[in-house]
Amino acid sequence: MKSKMIFGFHAVTSRLRHEAVSVEEIYVDSGRSDRRMQDLVQAAKAAGVRVIPTDDQRLSNIVGTRRHQGVVAKAGELSLARNLDELLDAIEGPPLLLVLDGITDPHNLGACLRVADGVGAHAVIAPKDRAVGLNATAAKVASGAAETVPYITVTNLARTLRELKDRDIMLVGTTDDVEKNIYGVDLRGGVAIIMGSEGEGMRRLTRETCDVLVQIPMFGSVESLNVSVASGVCLYEARRQRLVL
Repeated sequence: MKSKMIFGFHAVTSRLRHEAVSVEEIYVDSGRSDRRMQDLVQAAKAAGVRVIPTDDQRLSNIVGTRRHQGVVAKAGELSLARNLDELLDAIEGPPLLLVLDGITDPHNLGACLRVADGVGAHAVIAPKDRAVGLNATAAKVASGAAETVPYITVTNLARTLRELKDRDIMLVGTTDDVEKNIYGVDLRGGVAIIMGSEGEGMRRLTRETCDVLVQIPMFGSVESLNVSVASGVCLYEARRQRLVL
């Protein structure tokens, strides 16, 4: 099983909670003895995971950043769905997906995963090229959502979008140069919300493949929202429409 390093209290605690068997060992800052650290160490030992005390500098060297919060885990890959067919075949009810076209910042990816988890989206889909991978920084920002939301990368995004359409999943692209807004679209069926990069938006072929293009109405002085915030607005509107009141 291929191993990777995850760090931060949220990411490591979530992995212990959802799939402790995948955690090989945990390195902790020997200089921390606060309650949060004690709880994590106790949870690790209860799950039979080896805990290795070390120093802050070594933790920074392991993950390449000082923002590890004093805890780093070596863990195997999760058993989440990793391809589109496996994912869609397992979904009961109308799929709710988030597609990211051209997101290269791991902080944005992590925040989008966190939003997707919060709204109960079935997966986040992204192209392998011109996109950030699910690295340790993205996993930390996701605060555990990287352990629960499948992140599926595809070689050809336009082809994948056509496959979604073949499964009766409506493709809703977001842009700021159309009049129709997200609140005027029926999102109760199978839906894939598509977000482009903050600078360039969706690529041309992605945009042309969409069934409908919408904008998020802005009422203040700023012209647009961060991609994770925009994802949250659209996904939660879809979830709101599906709620039985």
